[in-house]
Formats: sequence, structure tokens, C-alpha cells
Amino acid sequence: MKKVRFLFKLMLFGFISFIVIIIGLYTYAYLSPKLDIKTSGSLYLYDSNNELVYQGSRNNEWANLEDISDYLIDATIAVEDKNFYKHHGFDYLRIIKAMYLNIKSGTIVQGASTISQQYIKNLYLDFDQTWERKIEEAFLTLELEVHYEKDEILEGYLNTINYGQGNMGIVSAAEYYFTKKPSELTLEEAIMLAGISKNPARYNPVSDYDACIARAKVVAKSMLNNEYISEDTYNSLFQDKIEIYGQNKTNNLQMLMYYQDAVMDELASISEIPESLIDAGGLKIYTTLDIDMQANLEENILENKPDEEIQVASVVVDPNTGAVRALTGGMDYAKSQYNRAIESKRQVGSTMKPFLYYAALENNMTMSSTFSSVPTTFTLSNGQSYSPQNADSLYADKEITMAAALALSDNIYAVKTNLFLGVDKMIEVAHRTGIEADLDEVASLPLGTSEINLLDFATGYTTFATGGYKKDLYFIERIEDLEGNVLYEKEHEKKLVLNPNYTYILNEMMNTTSNDAYVDYTTPTALTISANFTNKYAIKTGSTNTDFWIVGYNKDALVMTWMGYDDNQTITSRVRTNSKKAWTKTIEYALKDIDTSWYETPENVVAIPLDAVTGKVTNDNNNKVSLYYYVKGSEPNVLNEQYVSGEEEKNTE
Repeated sequence: MKKVRFLFKLMLFGFISFIVIIIGLYTYAYLSPKLDIKTSGSLYLYDSNNELVYQGSRNNEWANLEDISDYLIDATIAVEDKNFYKHHGFDYLRIIKAMYLNIKSGTIVQGASTISQQYIKNLYLDFDQTWERKIEEAFLTLELEVHYEKDEILEGYLNTINYGQGNMGIVSAAEYYFTKKPSELTLEEAIMLAGISKNPARYNPVSDYDACIARAKVVAKSMLNNEYISEDTYNSLFQDKIEIYGQNKTNNLQMLMYYQDAVMDELASISEIPESLIDAGGLKIYTTLDIDMQANLEENILENKPDEEIQVASVVVDPNTGAVRALTGGMDYAKSQYNRAIESKRQVGSTMKPFLYYAALENNMTMSSTFSSVPTTFTLSNGQSYSPQNADSLYADKEITMAAALALSDNIYAVKTNLFLGVDKMIEVAHRTGIEADLDEVASLPLGTSEINLLDFATGYTTFATGGYKKDLYFIERIEDLEGNVLYEKEHEKKLVLNPNYTYILNEMMNTTSNDAYVDYTTPTALTISANFTNKYAIKTGSTNTDFWIVGYNKDALVMTWMGYDDNQTITSRVRTNSKKAWTKTIEYALKDIDTSWYETPENVVAIPLDAVTGKVTNDNNNKVSLYYYVKGSEPNVLNEQYVSGEEEKNTE
């Protein structure tokens, strides 16, 4: 009898001690600083019209609880935490039951984490199964429960769940799988989503539809057992296959998240905004994004997608400021978060040539300087030989001008110019324009054999588009806290790094790529799309076996696009053709509301009509005449030369 009384007193003491400890812990949690879940990592991104385009953390968009389907709320509570609205952070009976089942089976067959505990993991913790992490989780869960209402906790949880396929939070998931808002989900769709979090890689309907439905039936059974649905409703579920969309809408998250990546990349580099402040959140970030321009960019790319495996990186820049108006780093962010616009480097092909020809202009060559376009083997300083080829092995077999060489993308002319000047001249110009990539001092450099990142490359081209002023490309105009205090504001700086006269001449020379006067042994590289132009552009294309680039601009817009494959498949003519079409539609849209004009001719630059390909004086009326531009004093002496027709020239031979 004494033993029974002793055991009773011991159990009573233990129970009272447990109650006292629990009360103490909750009191400690209540007196602790309030967890800032509303701004924990939260960001608010605005476009150039100060319209909110993204609300969430670094990874996910946000929906208020009243904007989420009741079906999803009920399904989630039923399968994850049926006593959510009754407990205070921990379901103690469930914990005891889980311990009993796990001990009985000798393995972990059931967990007991509540929604509050899971939300804390999503917000603050990793998923390491250590005692230290579990103790930290317990304290944070207590703090969460004493400071926030249940609806606030549930809202946060639903906005931070991993729903598979790169979708963090219910907004992204509902859009990705069903092209719906969270409030529009049907009962079956909501049940499917509620089941994914148990194993996002396995139970999402894109990876394994059958496994998803099997898990959804477990969720539905929980809803039946907890009286959220009737037995008749339960028996009628999933009789027909549910349509899965499996991607995000254009102008939502399919490519827009690549832009957000670039914003976050820039945010991390701003010294006025330390990492701790970014993690704390509550930042209102006003970006340079033109949401209509972004939508148009995505539409043009998707309409001209040559196949399902192709990838793309593209950027639209305002040269007047350096503001990035639109960007994509891939075809579908939900399928691949690898951002090719800010992370990858690719060979740029002949789009490297304008940096060579600017160096040539700066070193006393002119638009009409000639080299012979014939198959050539070069003996290099290291004793090795180098034999570049023109595309399709087509050669002029005569002397051509620099303007013609650029229009027709002649490789022989480019290599001869590079060796004539010295390789260092081209590299120095590229770095002066803002390109940071390491460029190899090789004869083949103007053919784009070095690898460059798209934004790095676009910075260099923007310097041409500004008339010689270097401007850093940027995504963030200003940053405010939630009270409207300005924490950061972009300072607009520009530095003249190129001679405006030579830059103007280069820009005129790059317009030759769409000029039919230069048709000769091959055609200008942008001629096929010129019929769709309503503006004048400086354009250059570049192609390797695995990459296609097109970049073009005038003083009001610059668009650069790369297309290729992640596994370096050989590109086809269709890739080149479709990329040009997408580029054309994009830059034309970028200028639709702008009363744009070409660059004003500098006072120190003169224009002379000459034969487009040979650069010689002619009065032929056969559309082969083009304006050649010169800095005054460098132009050929043509005023006293006789303008002769082709027939007269023939008679004098």
C-alpha cells in the first residue's frame, strides 16, 4: 500500500511539475520579443509604375487567408493537424500516441508535428533531426502561439509550404498546377494540393499523377473522419482524371521569377541594405520592371519557341538610364530555376565583332578600310597556324570594306583586323565599355570564342547605345521600409568612355546588317527581319555550333537575346530564325509608345555615298550605294574624282 501511495505522490508531483514547467515556458514565451512573422523574409516588389507585382519572401508569393479556398484549409487541417484550433502549439495526446506507435513498431511510423511547428521550420529552421534543432523549434513554436492568432499562423503556413516542382506557397502552386487563384480551387484540387507536402517530390501530380491521387485519397479519408465532407462526397471523389496544367501563365511566374532573381542578386550587393535586414524583411523594393514589356517578351519567346528543350536568356534595357525593363533567364522557372541571364556564360560568336571594329576606328581605320575576303591560313606568333572559315565557306574573293565585313559577318576580315591592330586593342575596348569577363588574347577572339554572361555583355553594348557613356545596368530604383522611410535610392551616374564620333560611326555601320545594298557573296545577317522594322537599329547577330545571339538597339531601347541548349546540342537554322523573330517583336514593342529617332550626327562627322561593298565612288543607280561615315579629315578625297557609271568604267579598261 505504501508503494502505491508513493507512486501516486510521485506521479502527482511529476504532473504538477510538468504543468508548472509548461506554464513557465508559455510565460517566458509571452514575455519574449514578438516573432515578426509578417516581415520575416517578406518582400514587396513594385514595377516601374509603383504597382505591386510580388508579395512574399525570397521564394514565394503570398495570399491572405480569406483569399484561400475553404476546401484547402479544411483538407490541410484534417490531414496535418486536426486539433489545430484546440491546442497551443503542441498536440500532447498526439505526441503520446506517436511515441507509443513508434516504440511498438521499432521504427518511426508516425510524426506529431503541428502546423505551428511546421510553420516555424519553414520560417526559421533547417530540417536537421537533431536535439538542438528540436529544442529551438519548441521554444519558437511557443513564442509563435502566444503572440499570434490561429488564423495568422495558418495563413503563414499555407504560404510557405513546399508544393513540389519549385512551387513554394499556395499562390504559386494553384497557378502552376491548375491555372487558378487559391480561392478558385475545387474540392478535388484542394485535396490533391493538401497531400503534396508529405513528400513534394513524389506526390505532386506532374511527377507522378497516380501517387498524387493515392495520397489525395488519404487526405480525403481524413476529411471524412473529421466530418469535413460527407460519405457520399467522399465516394464521388476522383472518378474522373483531374486536368493538370503544369506550368505558370505568361506574365505571372513562368519567367517573371527570373527577373526577381536578378533583383535579389542586386539587393545582396547594395551595401546600404545588409544581409540581416534582408533576412528580417519588411522591405518595399521599387524596381525598373515594365510589367507589360515583360509580358510581351515572354509572349514573343513562347510563340517562337523552336522546340521543348530550347532555353533562352533575354534582356530589355533602357539605354538612357541603364534600367532593365524586362528579363528572362529560361523558359519556365517552375521547371528550372537556373537563371541563364545572371549565372551562365556562353560563347558569343560574331556579336563580339563591334568591339573590334570600334577599336579599328579608334586606331585610324575607317568604314571603307579594306581587306581581302579569301580563304586564309594565318601563322601566329607562337608558330601555330590558324585557318578560320566564313559561314557556309562563302567568300567575296575580293577586297571588301569594314562596313561590308560587319554587314555580312565576314570572319576573315575580322581576324585580319584583329591581328593588324593587336589583340590587346579589342580587349581594352571591351573592358572599357564595362564587360568584366576575362577575354582570351587569341586571334579568334572577334569570332566570339570567349564566354561572357548576358548581363555583362549587355552592359558593354549599352555603352554603344548611349553614344559612348558607360552606365551600369540596374533593377532597383529605391528601397523603403514598411513605414515609407527610404533606405536606398539609385544614384544615376554616367562616364564617357568612348569617343562619340567613332561610336556614332559604329552605330551607323551596325545598321548595315539590315541594308540590302550590302547583298553580295552572302546576305546581311539581319536582312530577313528588316521588313518588320518601323525604326532604325544597330544590330549584330552571333552564332556558334551551340549558341545563337542577337542584339540590337537605338538610343531608346536595347534588346539582347541568347538561345541554345543546356546540354550544348547543336542549334538549327530554326533556332536562329525564331530567335530573330522574337527579338524583332520585342524591340518593336519596346518602342511602340516612344517618339524615337536615330542618333544625331556629330558635327565632326561627314557622310559620303559610296558603293556598299567596295567603298568606291560610283554613280550606279542599282541600290548598291550606301552612306559611309567619317570623322572629318579621314574621309577619302572624292570631291575631285570623276563619278563614272559601270558602263563608262568598262569602256575605259
